[in-house]
Amino acid sequence: MDTHDLVAVSERRQHQVDRVLRSFFDDSHYRAKALGNPYAALWQTLERNASGGKRFRPRMVMAAYESLGGTDIDAAAHIGAAFELLHTALIVHDDVIDRDFVRRGGPNVSGSYRDLATTAGIPLPIAEHRGMSVAVIAGDLALFNAFRMIDRSGVDGVLRTRLHDILDEAMFVSAAGELLDVDFSLRSDPPAVEEIVEMERLKTAEYSFEAPLKAGAVLAGAADQAVEALGRFGRRIGIAYQIVDDLLGVFGDENETGKTALGDLREGKSTVLLAHAVTRPEWASVASLFGSPDLTAADAERIRGVLEETGSRRFAEALARENANRAWEALADESLTPEVRDEFRPVVASVLGRVR
Repeated sequence: MDTHDLVAVSERRQHQVDRVLRSFFDDSHYRAKALGNPYAALWQTLERNASGGKRFRPRMVMAAYESLGGTDIDAAAHIGAAFELLHTALIVHDDVIDRDFVRRGGPNVSGSYRDLATTAGIPLPIAEHRGMSVAVIAGDLALFNAFRMIDRSGVDGVLRTRLHDILDEAMFVSAAGELLDVDFSLRSDPPAVEEIVEMERLKTAEYSFEAPLKAGAVLAGAADQAVEALGRFGRRIGIAYQIVDDLLGVFGDENETGKTALGDLREGKSTVLLAHAVTRPEWASVASLFGSPDLTAADAERIRGVLEETGSRRFAEALARENANRAWEALADESLTPEVRDEFRPVVASVLGRVR
């Protein structure tokens, strides 16, 4: 399949998932209007925050499903939409935890309702609390309806139970990862590389890669061995993806990544880069800058220089490549067909291509 065909397939899958989500939100808007304009406005805000993404998780569901011979595209799109709603719920709640009011360059749910409150003359601390309170409600709605979306797919019996179990495990594991991330910020000693990798596996790789791939395989009626092989692939490529994402958060070109290269440094984000660097004596020269909300572009360059000098950047890049290679090894499992390997070869190449 050439690049043009890959893009066409990706766009088709995204369109199918968008159609399912549009129908879901249309129905929710209709129901919400009967309960008053404020509730209807909340649903509009939630829909805006669920829009504009790349639909990456649904595309994982549909890629696994179609490459394994699945033909009920509407059912696959509904399962994909379930994972997109789960993603929406988790990022809405994650923004509350991090006290962030912006997402993708615009106000998130918290930010939207904070701004409405400040416009009405409410003092900022109270306005921020209102914004985060509404975001908790919105995240709850997205989370609950992620499970309901599986019911809307038309699957039933044992298959529906298995899909519910996969989504349940994704949420259960992600919560454990989020807790680890929160706890890292309270520790006096920085987490080790192994702890960071485990946190990223739990918090993100499970629900973004491993679970969607397994769900698509289960929906296609794949054998257990194939389901588990795709799960292993998802786990490793998910870890690699997160490590690369952390690298780009510090060294990436803002015009390409769409996000500032200062944010992670100002936040003091726990990453593989940090875990490696803090074990080196050179780190002491910039330790006081890391995590400063007043970090300047010049300060950031000093930190980047130390991350290069200590070999932390090279270490993180090598770890990402190692996990991507192990992901490819999982695809070599005899239970998976050449069609599956052809489907996911570009995913591995894409992750590796983001390194440097």
